[in-house]
Amino acid sequence: MKRFRRVVVAYSGGLDTSVMLRWIRDNYQCDVVAACVDVGQAEDYPRLKKRALSTGASRCYVVNAREEFVTDYLWRALKAHAIYEGRYLLGTSLARPIIAEKIVDVAKKEKADAVAHGATGKGNDQVRFELTFKALAPSLGILAPWREWEFKGREDEVEYAQRHNIPVTVTKAKPYSSDANLWHISYEGGVLEDPNHPYDDKMFELTVSPEKAPAKGEMLDIDFEKGIPVAVNGKALRPDLLVDALNKIAGRNGVGRVDIVENRLVGIKSRGVYEAPAATVLYFAHRELESLAIDRETFHAKELLGPKYGEMVYNGLWHSPLLKAMDAFIDETQRYVTGRVRLKLYKGNILVQGRRSPYSLYWEKLATFEKEEIYNQKDAEGFINLFGLPMKVQAILRRKSR
Repeated sequence: MKRFRRVVVAYSGGLDTSVMLRWIRDNYQCDVVAACVDVGQAEDYPRLKKRALSTGASRCYVVNAREEFVTDYLWRALKAHAIYEGRYLLGTSLARPIIAEKIVDVAKKEKADAVAHGATGKGNDQVRFELTFKALAPSLGILAPWREWEFKGREDEVEYAQRHNIPVTVTKAKPYSSDANLWHISYEGGVLEDPNHPYDDKMFELTVSPEKAPAKGEMLDIDFEKGIPVAVNGKALRPDLLVDALNKIAGRNGVGRVDIVENRLVGIKSRGVYEAPAATVLYFAHRELESLAIDRETFHAKELLGPKYGEMVYNGLWHSPLLKAMDAFIDETQRYVTGRVRLKLYKGNILVQGRRSPYSLYWEKLATFEKEEIYNQKDAEGFINLFGLPMKVQAILRRKSR
């Protein structure tokens, strides 16, 4: 076992990281520093800090990264329309790189020689944490206790926590885990590991079920500037507060739940249940505005990049050269994605009610079915003849060769 003098632990206060603090301190005989990174978990951080110190940490940092998380991570993914496997809006995938970045900052301040995370050896988060550590501080040692310790599962961790008087929120009676940030809350493990087992509606924190949503729909206006959301219902808001506001509005209308079986990077299929009300509404509205303001060829090219961008974020490649190059293209596409989208939220559904932009490429004179002066319908015949020429030639010559 390699020896370390000081280890900075990415601490969330959950079962895994709470047990980790004590386990690392006792097994590595080193100083352990906890670092909590606030990306919208709505935690009681004074209580969390007290818990970390009582569990085994010599010091505990609380880093407020809410606004930076939105501006430097979430908005980039939104502009790219990054989605993994067509459904997952990457809430956890986007949070891990900024958490790892702040852990590295604490490690440098503390002159630590290693960092640690609580991701399991079966999950994606271990990759996301460690690739960020390697990109930003390649000389730091990396500890991943789930790949080392004697515990076989969360029940063993619960027993260890009880034995050492470590307060945790997960029990054997409620074994599924959740992970929250501004962009979503994820639920996995326990009874949710059976993909045929329905989730319990009482589990959710941000959304009501569509059945319990108001009988009357709610109108919602979202303003964008260069692809970035800036106002809700005409009110300009700080980025993280804008996401908070949309979580409340969309959540009370039953918008943003999804139940997914996804393909993890490590080769395992995994069932995850997510609620992401603000993200769901913003992706919908942003795409509606893009349909007005981006030309056809650029729009279609960008549609090809969205899934690729989502896959790279999911796989932990946030600091890869390719992602930065894609950002340059995406930022160029967003130059004119400015305007307002009006939506109606109704019992889990999002209905577009209007979209407008000062840079709209929609020209009513050209689109109209009424009398037009710009588009000559007779031109279509020649266009179709040339566009279909290869198909016509093939049909003629293939018949001759039979």
